[in-house]
Amino acid sequence: MAVVTRFAPSPTGFLHIGGARTALFNWLFAKHHGGEFLLRIEDTDRKRSTPESVAAILDGLRWLELEWDREAFYQSQRADRHAAAARELLAQGGAYYCYCSAEELAEMRETAKREGHSMRYDGRWRDRDPADAPAGIDPVIRLKAPREGETVIEDQVQGPVRVANSQLDDMILLRSDGTPTYMLSVVVDDHDMGVTHVIRGDDHLTNAARQTQLFRALGWDEPVFGHIPLIHGADGQKLSKRHGALGIDAYQEMGYLPAALRNYLLRLGWGHGDDEIISTEQAVEWFDLDGVGKSAARIDFAKLEYVNGQYLRNADAAMLVEQILPRLTGDEGSEISETARTRLEAGIGSLTERAKNLNDLADMARFYAFAPQYPLSNTKAAKLLQGDGLKLLGQFAADLEPVPSWTEETLEQAARDFAEARDVGLGKVAQPLRAALTGSNASPGIFEVLHILGKEEALSRLASVPDIDQTS
Repeated sequence: MAVVTRFAPSPTGFLHIGGARTALFNWLFAKHHGGEFLLRIEDTDRKRSTPESVAAILDGLRWLELEWDREAFYQSQRADRHAAAARELLAQGGAYYCYCSAEELAEMRETAKREGHSMRYDGRWRDRDPADAPAGIDPVIRLKAPREGETVIEDQVQGPVRVANSQLDDMILLRSDGTPTYMLSVVVDDHDMGVTHVIRGDDHLTNAARQTQLFRALGWDEPVFGHIPLIHGADGQKLSKRHGALGIDAYQEMGYLPAALRNYLLRLGWGHGDDEIISTEQAVEWFDLDGVGKSAARIDFAKLEYVNGQYLRNADAAMLVEQILPRLTGDEGSEISETARTRLEAGIGSLTERAKNLNDLADMARFYAFAPQYPLSNTKAAKLLQGDGLKLLGQFAADLEPVPSWTEETLEQAARDFAEARDVGLGKVAQPLRAALTGSNASPGIFEVLHILGKEEALSRLASVPDIDQTS
């Protein structure tokens, strides 16, 4: 049997972190088994579904590099097919017309409330003749669900789940206006799409029993279910905006790499020994539902930053430069030159040692693209360019002019010779030099910076320091 999974979000908001993990698990399971991963947009709630939310979901999945097979399915386009399935079931005797009035249903709710249980339809029209129908009532179509025994789901994560059929009423399939319900639409779509495995959050576990009854009533094979625990905040409470339940676009803006976020989400409720950093290739090879835990996972931004840092340090330099360019341009009001891009690619490796995300990396790399602007906003760096520091810098700048070979080694030796000749520590030269070249009091090794900037750019920046005197 070819494996087919699906991710079926409702477009009533952004693609949140829990939905992204569900999509990832479905994608990995399908790829692991050589199957297909499908996307279905469950947009039947026309009042709450928006084109903007659909776009956010599609963009989020693409950014995460979770491409789906086939064209995306839109549930709203299949309402006629859903309704036809309900009428077929009606004709076969597996469903019936219910003519309950609003007052009767309200009475059932009140009775359930008094008796302390949830509302369950009492089946009063289950075996009645439609000829007895009162005037002026447009009927709904209800499933004629089994009343005896139990419905058992062999859940691949939760284990066997048993639900007494007496606890499930005859659910509505088609409303009185002829529109299909969510339960009917999901079952028909899963069947028509050939879905073999439904992997979703365990908040849908109660739906699984009802949907299983409907699959069986229609004479269709039900899919294999796997209900994964939800993601909680660090405090163990249900994830909300205060915990970081943001849209995937927010994680992109915060500077996380898609591969790092996939790795983090993979380990959020699934494990493979002690492995923490898992490549996509390894994840496809290793992933299966038996590694999914039964307890809710807790989001941990410190762990996410750690994982992201690991990916930054192992990323291709050219790719990282492409990622940070949009974070560099605009602020300065100009494009990045090809020379600056070359400097960025040469220097970005050292910068990743301290960066937690792309925003950090862009801030650290800015000096490779743009010369410092005076007065310096970094007060510590500004203090280094005063008094003796400024004087030494001017003298060293003059000594740099004739250096023939612009390498890290020759530049460092020149600085050591200069410091020794003036009986000062190397730091007395290096720190003002760092401030002048980068606008900061912290950077990678200053001789690496000097080398990457190149002689012309470095001397130009030194010459632009206010009040510098480049005479020995």
